[in-house]
Amino acid sequence: MVALSVLTNATTDGITLNLNSLWLLVAAALVLVMTPGVAFFYGGMVRAKSVISMMMMSFGAMGLIGVLWVLYGYGLSFGPPLISGWLGNPSGLFGLGKLVGIGKGGAMSADLNGLAFAGFQATFAIITVALISGAIADRAKFGAWMVFAGVWATVVYFPVAYWVFNLTDGWAPHILGVNDFAGGTAVHINAGAAGLALALVLGKRVGFKKGLSKPHNVPLTLLGAALLWFGWFGFNAGSEAAVDGVAAIAWINTLAAPAAAILGWLIVEKIKDGKPTSIGAASGAVAGLVAITPACNILTPGWAIVLGLLAGAVCAFAIDLKFKLGFDDSLDVVGIHLVGGLLGTLYIGIFGSGIGLIDTGSLKQLGVQALAGFGILIYSFVLAYAIGWIIQKTMGFRITNEDEVAGVDTIVHGEEGYALETV
Repeated sequence: MVALSVLTNATTDGITLNLNSLWLLVAAALVLVMTPGVAFFYGGMVRAKSVISMMMMSFGAMGLIGVLWVLYGYGLSFGPPLISGWLGNPSGLFGLGKLVGIGKGGAMSADLNGLAFAGFQATFAIITVALISGAIADRAKFGAWMVFAGVWATVVYFPVAYWVFNLTDGWAPHILGVNDFAGGTAVHINAGAAGLALALVLGKRVGFKKGLSKPHNVPLTLLGAALLWFGWFGFNAGSEAAVDGVAAIAWINTLAAPAAAILGWLIVEKIKDGKPTSIGAASGAVAGLVAITPACNILTPGWAIVLGLLAGAVCAFAIDLKFKLGFDDSLDVVGIHLVGGLLGTLYIGIFGSGIGLIDTGSLKQLGVQALAGFGILIYSFVLAYAIGWIIQKTMGFRITNEDEVAGVDTIVHGEEGYALETV
């Protein structure tokens, strides 16, 4: 992840600078498409009576987190140090005030590069929150979800973004030397840990067991996976904030790793269950995308393929942890995002070019990656659990069992995903 100062000072060539900003704006649009992609991906996997609720949690995140980011999230994540290494100062950045001002003669003036960077980072905040929702499908109140999303983004995501993505002062890159190019820790471990916490707070769905509910609309899930993969090229290659060789290697690795992960997942699925499935292929692709996210700038394509194969296989096994450990992570946020994010983050410590064990003979980078990954996991889990528990005890987070059986869509939203008229 390139810091704003790097983007601004990378060159004195105005044409190159504007080209880089253009690429960042395009990449931001690609990443924003990923949140509707999450909505489709998750929506197809729940019951037909829950698809509106599931998709609304993603669209609700787009609305709420988009507003909070502009108001103060960008300042907390990328403002000048308020607490050095830990938190930015939003003063003067409320509403992105310092990036948009009034120039001579009352004309509007704007910081092209600063706004491009702020817009790109906004999409990361939005999708991180949306990812969490898959862990509590079929049983959450929309209003409670929105309260959780706003509070969690404020006290967890915005500070963690400062820790990881603020290269000039965040403790992870600045002090430890962590390599997290596009968000293995800040996005996927962060969201996965929060999803686990909420799954524990809300408890299990009625009749929870393996095979409880099958995806009601497989093509919808496959469409979501396709949109996610499409947008992920902006997610990873856009994180360089420049049109250069690093962006190119990130792009190629974003192709190679999920492609290999599809194969890894399907092989495990064939061995375990006897049949490779389309849902398995889609889940494998997402697992590979998650794993390559922190490492896409620092792996050769060959090592990216190895990571993808591992991610597909490991995550295919990891999704069964919920049945063995007894927590109801509805759509495998833990098995794919938490496990995949940890795998990709740690993989850098062994295979990362120039910093991993293979090249240096040292385990230092592995230790650094593990410290950041597990540190953020614990921070996110503890605060997400506390926020979710308070909401559950006050306004109530989970719908009643009767409403769950009847269907969240009609009870909470008064709508049906498939309203078929009877003659």
